[in-house]
Amino acid sequence: MSSLVNQLLTASPLWVSCLVGLLVFAEDAIFVGFVLPGETAAVLGGVAASLGHVELPVILAVVVGAAIIGDSVGYEVGARLGPHVLDARPLRRHRERLAGAEALLARRGGPAVFLGRFVAFFRAVMPALAGMSRMRYRTFVTFNAVGGLVWGTAFVLLGYAAGTSYPAVEHAVGRGATVAVLVVLLVGLLVWRLRRRAR
Repeated sequence: MSSLVNQLLTASPLWVSCLVGLLVFAEDAIFVGFVLPGETAAVLGGVAASLGHVELPVILAVVVGAAIIGDSVGYEVGARLGPHVLDARPLRRHRERLAGAEALLARRGGPAVFLGRFVAFFRAVMPALAGMSRMRYRTFVTFNAVGGLVWGTAFVLLGYAAGTSYPAVEHAVGRGATVAVLVVLLVGLLVWRLRRRAR
């Protein structure tokens, strides 16, 4: 990983943007997230911006755009290939987790797409599952866009703030993502209970 970081942080701005965008895009479009989580690339992009190798607004746009487009491609893969997607080699060992993702999608619909953006496994499979379930694309792309915007901005800015302290940030990313998801879930549960009482 250190060699990848060094190469990325010494490359030209164009190559930095292309590589970060490609990694974020491929995570959801073709399940690369099982090998390299997209937040790692997003944080690296922020670090590169902090060190002056690329402009911050540019890398923010690249990461958010790649996240949204990658999810949309994943959605189309699921919609066109259907259950055959689940036979992909990276997914065969995760039947139980897939069942959990499908159950969350069935219960929550669009909000599950948003929440899935903040959990590495769900982020890799949720778009394809949404396509398989025939979720309306308008619903999918709305929650996908909001999730991509929040997720991409948060992790790029995390890398930007960290500057040269990348290894410490990489170690903390998993825990931070989990905390973010828990906060969103708790807020959602509170709103749901308040609405139920009001009814």
